[in-house]
Amino acid sequence: MERIYVDHAATAPMHPQVIEVMTKVMSQLFGNPSSIHAYGREARHIVDEARDQLAKSINAHPNEIIMTSGGTEADNYALIGVAEANKEKGNHIITTQIEHHAVLHTCQQLEKKGFEVTYLPVDSTGAISIADLKKALREDTILVSIMYGNNEVGTLQPIKEIGALLTSHGALLHTDAVQAYGLVNIDVRELHVDLLSVSAHKINGPKGIGFLFIRNDVKVSPLIFGGEQERKRRAGTENVASIAGFQEAVKVAQLKRDERVKEYQHYKEILINELKTQEIDFSVNGSLENSLPHVLNLSFPGINVEAMLVHLDLAGVAVSSGSACTAGSIDPSHVLVAMFGSQSEKLRNSIRFSFGLYNTADQIQKVAETTAEIVKRLTNK
Repeated sequence: MERIYVDHAATAPMHPQVIEVMTKVMSQLFGNPSSIHAYGREARHIVDEARDQLAKSINAHPNEIIMTSGGTEADNYALIGVAEANKEKGNHIITTQIEHHAVLHTCQQLEKKGFEVTYLPVDSTGAISIADLKKALREDTILVSIMYGNNEVGTLQPIKEIGALLTSHGALLHTDAVQAYGLVNIDVRELHVDLLSVSAHKINGPKGIGFLFIRNDVKVSPLIFGGEQERKRRAGTENVASIAGFQEAVKVAQLKRDERVKEYQHYKEILINELKTQEIDFSVNGSLENSLPHVLNLSFPGINVEAMLVHLDLAGVAVSSGSACTAGSIDPSHVLVAMFGSQSEKLRNSIRFSFGLYNTADQIQKVAETTAEIVKRLTNK
């Protein structure tokens, strides 16, 4: 039985070129980048070269890129670092109800420390209202954190419009771009973004490495103390092999990005068209027009999501019901609750398909046919 992986929004397989680069670094270079001898200088060169590549990918300066252990640390650092460093200016933060838990749970911790947080609602497509953001802004608002593209339903937020709005206010703008990076063109200058989070394992790089872009004039308090790495902003010996792998993943992602975007959009069409052909009752959660190209969240009336996932897995199809960070949780998706309300049937019958490396049109056709067959079986049709 062929196994088909369509859960790339949870994590993605490492690209062969990434593995090759990391293996070479791990087998030949072991120096500490902070050491001044030849071994250290070789390691430092790898880190510096990677930082340049990561910076160019978002039109940033190399010294604005802080290496982290992934998207979660980057989000934590952005929120807590800004809050602690700027609390004399105010204690109000704005975010949305559909953020990744790396942002939501961090905001909850900040609330315990006395900060006030406003959680913006979203419409039925998962998009915020600029009018709601304007109403929520206060004189003491120091930070607005709004994700670029949602990890569960794929909805894109109007980051450029938000950035333009905040230039006349003074509040800093952070965006969690973990799902968008590598598929969406991101220019931090054009977007007026002050902080931006990225994770390598979503773009076929290694797990455990990411970065936080921090605009040069933004004050941020460090979270980790020790040595003077990352310009004294994040202590700890750099993960050289993973940083090299991250750089290679970025190179590969940029190489044929437009082609991959079209390919993933085509996969959506294949899946949707086959379900329609099979006369399956379903609806799209989010927006097909204003969405990440690789994420498709569908609701199937009359089915139970847990039974659906089990049947798909037994058929060799790996999908999910939402964020991998809440797998096994009995709580419904907070994203779908924000979009449809706590009583909606969609909380119990929605599946996320997400595409990536090694997927083919033939595979997605098979996924669609298998999904249709299972829905019919579970609804006795």
